[in-house]
Amino acid sequence: MFHRRTLAAVALTALVTACATPDQAPMSVADTLSHDPSLSTLNGLVVKAGLSDMLKAQGPYTVFAPTNEAFKAVPAKTMDDLARHPEHLKALLAYHVVPGKVMARDIQLGKAKTANGADVHLARAGDFVTVEDAMVQTADKNASNGVVHTVDRVLMPPKK
Repeated sequence: MFHRRTLAAVALTALVTACATPDQAPMSVADTLSHDPSLSTLNGLVVKAGLSDMLKAQGPYTVFAPTNEAFKAVPAKTMDDLARHPEHLKALLAYHVVPGKVMARDIQLGKAKTANGADVHLARAGDFVTVEDAMVQTADKNASNGVVHTVDRVLMPPKK
């Protein structure tokens, strides 16, 4: 009987403590990327390209974030080129960023200007959202300075 009361008291104390702890403020877009294991490849490339500071800044930013699986589908030759040419990597990653906060429900058929200056084509049909030929897998990951949508493909910017 004493064990049950002790356990109940400990459980009640833990519950009260958990309820009294204030919710953490949302993380920045950069921190949201770094805390998602399915975006570790993207996060590493963002750090390498020097875009972390931008994605921690005030924003707001909308990031169409390719998953690790999406990067696996990119040809090795392309990934090697990105590793050798930081300006290509930065242009590619900036093509996944749209200035402003665009929630999935607000996406309409049309174009959006990316952080690298090129346009991406956006579309929504019911709950399905696409950016170029990529499908949004997880929409509306809120961040303190924007939103992240995971996508199933790496977007390739148009050739200049």
